This record gives sequence, structure tokens and C-alpha cells, in this order.
Amino acid sequence: MRKLMKRRICLSLLLGLGLMMPFASQTVAQPSVLSPSAPAQQSKPAPYDNQMARLSEILGAVQYLRTLCPATGSEEWRKSMSDLLAADTASEPQRKQRMTAAFNRGYRTFAAVHTACTPAAIAAEEKYRIEGATLAQEIASRFGN
Repeated sequence: MRKLMKRRICLSLLLGLGLMMPFASQTVAQPSVLSPSAPAQQSKPAPYDNQMARLSEILGAVQYLRTLCPATGSEEWRKSMSDLLAADTASEPQRKQRMTAAFNRGYRTFAAVHTACTPAAIAAEEKYRIEGATLAQEIASRFGN
């Protein structure tokens, strides 16, 4: 029960951090990728793992796009992902590694495509913020009870 409450708080935090915040400026910042932890034992997937993996990937993409075209609190995305991992996968290193890999995949995919802050990068960031907000709300309402 405590784990479910932590997950719900983290998802709410993601929504409150600015999934709907616009860009503030257009300068390039340094990359920020999560470090995976070593796998230990086989863990059973949670029923919402596919949604969490997609949310992790979205957070990685938004983190990269926010560093490319900075907005208020761009580092908060990486911290939000770390908090979510701590709350949801603390005792499950393999799940944590899968979510970290999804975050990094989202980050690196956009790093390979967008090298400058362009209208396309801004549009992609907005699209992903909206998708992330919707997904976070769905996960919290469906699995956070």
C-alpha cells in the first residue's frame, strides 16, 4: 500500500512539474542521461510496466528536448524520473534497469534526430509533454488506487 501511495505521489509530481509548461528560451545545455544500476534477481513485471516504460521513454525525450531548448526546470525531469524509479522499483533492480533503459532510449533517440533548437524540436517536446501528462494521469487513476 505504501508503494502505491509513493507511486501516485510521484506521478502527481510529474504532472505538477510542468508537463504543460512552455519553453522559456532557446540555448543549448549539457546532456543528462540516467545511470543504470546492475541487475540482481529476476523480478516479476508489474501490470503497468508497458505504460511505465513508455512514460520513462517520454521523460527521456522531454529531458533531452528541454536541454536542447531550455525551459523552466529542465533538470527536474531527470530528478522526477529518479524519484519515480526510487518509489516504484526500489527493491526490483531489473525493473529499474528496464525503466532506466527506456528513459535513456527516449533521450538518445531525440539526441540523434534533433541537434539544434528548431520549431520541429519545440513541437515534438510539446507533443511528448501532452502524451506524458495523459499517460501519467492514466497510470495514476488506473493503478494508483
